[in-house]
Amino acid sequence: MSNYIARLAQNVKVRQRVVATAITYMRRVYIRRSMTEYDPRLVAPSCLYLASKSEESTVQARLLVFYIKKLYSDDKYRYEIKDILDMEMKILEALNYYLVIFHPYRSLSQLLQDAGMNDTAQLTWGLVNDTYKMDLILIHPPHLIALACIYIASVLKDKETTAWFEELRVDVNVVKNISMEILDFYDGHKMITDERVSAAMSKLVGK
Repeated sequence: MSNYIARLAQNVKVRQRVVATAITYMRRVYIRRSMTEYDPRLVAPSCLYLASKSEESTVQARLLVFYIKKLYSDDKYRYEIKDILDMEMKILEALNYYLVIFHPYRSLSQLLQDAGMNDTAQLTWGLVNDTYKMDLILIHPPHLIALACIYIASVLKDKETTAWFEELRVDVNVVKNISMEILDFYDGHKMITDERVSAAMSKLVGK
């Protein structure tokens, strides 16, 4: 369903942060509610609608309805504005009306600058984007996810960051474990070539 949200978001032209917030809302909803109770095909656009408001980048519900019908011909996607508004209220209840989400993006730019790795910003940002295809945001603090992505980027680009990581007041083993979770995901979904995943894993295990 994260791809569904991303596809809709691309059409309605919202920032990546809105997409990330919507995906986080959706994952949190399904901690408390079942998919049989709340249809993901309606929850996904409703979460995007709610996220666009909470991130002050409001998308009108009628625009979402328009693009859902344009992108999907299946009758199971035939929702109206009222359906999205009704589901929005149910999502708010499931979230206990707590809408504040802290993302890895928040600290990423500063961390990259501190590590002297601004030239890997695009790669690292892409890694962070991909973590929303996993459950990491529900399990780990955002700054540790950002650090794990920087760690992977440093390994892929052969950058020496050992001393920098040692100076941080974080458990580097936790950062490495998150890094391995990300690489395992790539390995399972073949989003990075086998050779690059294997090489990165070998370096991580060796460090």
